Amino acid sequence: MSKLESLERLVNAFRSLPGVGYKTAQRYAYSILAKPEEEVKAFSDAMQDAKHLIKFCEECGNFSETKICENCMKNSAEVICVVAEPKDAIIMEKLKNFNGALHVLHGCINPLEHKSPNDIRIKELVARVQKHKTKEVIMATNPDVAGDTTAYYIAELLRPLGVKVTRIAQGVSMGTDLEFADEVTLNRALELRNDL
Repeated sequence: MSKLESLERLVNAFRSLPGVGYKTAQRYAYSILAKPEEEVKAFSDAMQDAKHLIKFCEECGNFSETKICENCMKNSAEVICVVAEPKDAIIMEKLKNFNGALHVLHGCINPLEHKSPNDIRIKELVARVQKHKTKEVIMATNPDVAGDTTAYYIAELLRPLGVKVTRIAQGVSMGTDLEFADEVTLNRALELRNDL
């Protein structure tokens, strides 16, 4: 049987996504082939549109289709919740007991991944805190070594500015990514946040 190069390219394209192995990529590829042409085009258009239209908010660094995202326009930066990635910001926006601003670092300090403080949006956070006279910064990075290192580094930077720096409580299990935590756990962790 001859090898179908276009099918292999499609399988490999799906395999490039995080957490997708060969069998899952193959299932996705077969699913695409089974769909009507207009559904495949709509799927392709949705990916292209997202890639071209979604940028990063100039204020917080979260996903946005406008220069300043909706969260930054409607919420005061008196309290800023700091997260590592845009996917974490989306989760925090759903919480009913938090209506402050968000700040996305786009990573954490991690020497193993060659990420230093200069590689993530810490300077932008400090500038924002000074500009808005922020009273509290809540560190909501993942409860792992990189997240904790980043939280403590930022706390040390902000302490001389007289800003209260807190850390979400450990209702979120050690080593768990925020994207896998449920809203009840996150709300509880936010309520029981600790000073850093």
